[in-house]
Amino acid sequence: MESQTPEDSSRKRKGVRICFAGGGTGGHLFPALAIADEIKRRVPNAEITFIGTKHKIEARVVPQRGYNFVPIWISGFRRSLKPGNLLFPVKVAVSVVHSFFLMKNMKPDVVVGTGGYVCGPPLYVATLLGIPTLIQEQNSYPGVTTRRLAHRVDEVHLSFESSRRYLRRLDNVRVSGNPTRATLGTVSREAGAEKFGIDPAVTTLLVFGGSLGATSLNNEVARALPDLLRLGIQLIWQTGEGDFERIAAFAESLSQDANRRVRVLKFIENMEYAYAAADIVACRAGASTLAELTVVGLASVLVPYPFAAANHQEENARAMVEAEAAVMVRDKELKDQFLAAVAGLITDTAKRNIMSEKAKALGKREAASTLADAVMRLAKA
Repeated sequence: MESQTPEDSSRKRKGVRICFAGGGTGGHLFPALAIADEIKRRVPNAEITFIGTKHKIEARVVPQRGYNFVPIWISGFRRSLKPGNLLFPVKVAVSVVHSFFLMKNMKPDVVVGTGGYVCGPPLYVATLLGIPTLIQEQNSYPGVTTRRLAHRVDEVHLSFESSRRYLRRLDNVRVSGNPTRATLGTVSREAGAEKFGIDPAVTTLLVFGGSLGATSLNNEVARALPDLLRLGIQLIWQTGEGDFERIAAFAESLSQDANRRVRVLKFIENMEYAYAAADIVACRAGASTLAELTVVGLASVLVPYPFAAANHQEENARAMVEAEAAVMVRDKELKDQFLAAVAGLITDTAKRNIMSEKAKALGKREAASTLADAVMRLAKA
């Protein structure tokens, strides 16, 4: 049985109040939840509240996970000419005033921002009120909220070393990684293969484009599939909901041998099994996905989503390429370069293994624990 230190006992008696602000996408929300879960594991009576927006993923997921959720009225500024932009200054003003009263009412020990426009007002107000603040940034190119507030907050925790170049103040910056699900790396290759009904001895390509899929990537995989299968591989293919029926029908039309080696799924609930079964991954370059790839140490062909804000997925992929941990193929280059990039990793085992090791060297499995340490330190708990 694990012994308790006096510090642990003191924390459990006192409890802490932590406010998380972030959301809009799962990439901003799930790192916050990973940190919150780690704090709650250590300090069961910690009071944890999430601030988010009413109509985004956080409004549904946070209450499901058992945390208090408070919405504020805020949205992002569209770079194109949209009527909604006229309301942006009003929303900012209202959300700052709302955040002021929330901070006064909640009296948090620390406010943690994990990205997205929603974390700006609570973080800004917290710095005005002298409440300790921390930003956790997932992307290689920091978001606008991080860039604007990094010099004001107590600590900034990055996922990529290369992100430092975009920040004007560096004495408060740490590279702690991006928190990932605790189950990664806990599944054997045999168990992963069994989950999908494939052969653990055969080289396996895992393709996915996020929960919604990626049509351009799906189309290119379908076009390249005969050539890929001739290399002797098998395929786990998450298509997303929109492309599932079309791709499933395509797979059914393949020869019996080819069909036997292709598993088409709408969504993969337990990604730890898919990673365990895979040798190579072809996917988008979202920050959370890259954090997972580095924790499990998989060679990858990254196809950045071309319409991501500030092209941050390409920046993420570039950081991986610079570390020799991945290959990047831009969306517009899929037809000309995708097959060669994947085939190169299939046929060159040595290259694949080196890339896998380089990826794993970037992984920070302890990111949630490191960030929880930082939050608790700021809370003086």
